[in-house]
Order: sequence, then C-alpha cells, then structure tokens
Amino acid sequence: MRKEYDFSHGKRGAVAKSTGKTRITIYLDDDIIEAYRKKGDGLGQGYQTLINEALRETLRKSNTAIDAKTLRKILREELKKIG
Repeated sequence: MRKEYDFSHGKRGAVAKSTGKTRITIYLDDDIIEAYRKKGDGLGQGYQTLINEALRETLRKSNTAIDAKTLRKILREELKKIG
C-alpha cells in the first residue's frame, strides 16, 4: 500500500456514477411490461433491455422525436410480434 494517495481528482459520493445509462421513472401499461418480461425470460435477457432495444430500433428508423401516443403505439406493435 502506498503511503500517500492523490485524491485531487476524486469525487464525493457513495457510488461512482455509471456512464451511458440514466435511471428514469416511466409508466407503462401492465400488459406491455408483462409481455416483455415473458419475452426476456425466454431469451435470457432483462425486459428493460428489450424495451430499450425496441425504442432504439424505432429511433433508428425515424430521427424525429416521439410523443407518448407514438411510444404506446410502438410498444403495442412490438407486443403483437411476440404474441
């Protein structure tokens, strides 16, 4: 162990901030969440990852911003695909 450590670039906090992802609160219909959970279980992935991928694919197809109505439509279309 060193006798001295340089903390001049250190940041206060209990946990270092992760990069690339942001925690948000969003309300989704129960049936949407349940369908993605089932799909995720079948694929061995998390449902949040699958929802993120569906949103990313939609944004890739269209560079325009989406509103809540459009988001619901997209999620319902994705649910139809998975049965």
